[in-house]
Amino acid sequence: MSEKMIKIKLVRSLIGTKQDHRATVRGLGLSRLNQIRELQDTPAVRGMLKKVAYLVKCEG
Repeated sequence: MSEKMIKIKLVRSLIGTKQDHRATVRGLGLSRLNQIRELQDTPAVRGMLKKVAYLVKCEG
């Protein structure tokens, strides 16, 4: 079970962003600035990251 993981960090504020982008970030499990989550690398997570790429930073 060697599932690949991605580290995601919220680097920009959600103030002034679209409602669905805020919901996407919350769906990724991020709520505070500079918070880091480690999630499984799945197509669903990749799509969410692509949608809010200007708000988050991804590592490996």
